[in-house]
Amino acid sequence: MCSWCWGFAPVAEALARQAAEAGVPMHLVAGGLRTGQGAALDTHTRRYILEHWQAVNAATGQPFRFEGAMPEGFVYDTEPACRALVVARNLAAELAWPLVKLIQHAFYAEGRDVTQASTLVDLAEQAGIPRIEFAGAFDGSAAHEATAADFTWVQDLGIAGFPTLLAERDGQLALLTNGYQPLDELAPLLTRWLERGAHA
Repeated sequence: MCSWCWGFAPVAEALARQAAEAGVPMHLVAGGLRTGQGAALDTHTRRYILEHWQAVNAATGQPFRFEGAMPEGFVYDTEPACRALVVARNLAAELAWPLVKLIQHAFYAEGRDVTQASTLVDLAEQAGIPRIEFAGAFDGSAAHEATAADFTWVQDLGIAGFPTLLAERDGQLALLTNGYQPLDELAPLLTRWLERGAHA
């Protein structure tokens, strides 16, 4: 749920397809950017965030709805969206990425409030997850704990920037990117990593 992650979504999807062809699955981990925010955005912070959105839009072409974005009183807390990812991953792992894309599009391109459980339940249903099953899990303590565990895992690795793309083999992690990179730069990196694994 950072704007550069939305900008990176088409790249991530293409890399996931490339890895899947080699039998390597994608596993999404919630990074925990801007979680637990209790205060509404002030004018300065909103302007700062919108400048980032404009930069992402210019660099990637991903759609953004600038008019009326993050209206007055909006509390920009990404924990609910992160928890939705974790719940989807646990209920139907193959639907986690489709849900993430729906959440990102709803927030950035449609201006919907993805801090609200009702919005996230609607999007989960749109992704193919049974509404009642998702809603029940979303509010449960296990979902909160699993989401916090994702945040801790990311923090323990010292990851501070998003998106971050790691490749894992035999418990060893390799950093492919920390921050946005275009597909034509990352695809060859992933190819080399996959080839090393094939010859190991």
